[in-house]
Amino acid sequence: MSAVSGGPLHDVIIIGGSYSGLSAALVLGRARRNVLVIDRGEPCNRVVQHAQNLLTHDGRAPAEIRALALQDLSAYPNVRILNDEAVTFLREEDRARVKDRSGNWHDARKILLAFGVKDEMPTIPGFAECWGLTVAHCPYCHGYELRDQRLGVRGNGDPGFEYARLLTNWTDRLTLFTDGPSTLSAHHTHLLKGKGVIIEERPIVRLEHTNGQLGSIVVKGDIALPFDGLFSRVPFTLPQTLIKDIGCALTEIGLIAVDERGRTNVPGVSAAGDCTIPLRSLAQAIGSGNAAGAFLNHALTEEDLH
Repeated sequence: MSAVSGGPLHDVIIIGGSYSGLSAALVLGRARRNVLVIDRGEPCNRVVQHAQNLLTHDGRAPAEIRALALQDLSAYPNVRILNDEAVTFLREEDRARVKDRSGNWHDARKILLAFGVKDEMPTIPGFAECWGLTVAHCPYCHGYELRDQRLGVRGNGDPGFEYARLLTNWTDRLTLFTDGPSTLSAHHTHLLKGKGVIIEERPIVRLEHTNGQLGSIVVKGDIALPFDGLFSRVPFTLPQTLIKDIGCALTEIGLIAVDERGRTNVPGVSAAGDCTIPLRSLAQAIGSGNAAGAFLNHALTEEDLH
């Protein structure tokens, strides 16, 4: 054992207290496991005003949903929420050790990574200010609210075609911004134009908006085109220092690789939620966390029996 005490040995430390992390905490709390959730309170969707496509909570503010989740967890004294950030990971013979930004060490038999992802905004003026309001990545989350309006979609090549084709179900006033010369195939170009999609090759210069409400997309030549919404996928990052400390394998697209039980390649470390799932939604995150929590309890029970 290390000379640095980590206090009581938890059954599970959950790193990240958004929807997947809290969902797992609920399962484990009800299984009478001693759980610590370390979370700094900055969920990826904190700028979104309304959460959509979540049964019984459709249209409710994400912060309100999280508050209700914390209220649910307050009924389980064996679950503790720590407002901090996990920054260091160590593996010892009989436990994993996590250090928070305040300098405290916490020990556990199992670790669940549920810290989501961080979206990286492009350097287009106005983009970040509109993100989560009238600029979004998921039509299933935001498409209905922007239906039948003047919508843009940012993409190129085969991914741009698939993205634009999907959005034709929400509006017939759609423009595909390739942000430079189009790399769409002739066949894909023909299909999109047949659906009335305009293909705009001039690069986007900036977004003009009022308090995040998109008014126009300005393209090269300082030409302002009136739009009500824009869909765009953006790169994402994971907490690289922590990932490196733990040694988790990643998928081709940079998410944490897990098996059907949510286990990573590192013994005793599982992962759930947006850091593992390419299709990001609250429902997916909650379901992923629920399953990971149950599988962790099964693993702990098996260890206890032996």
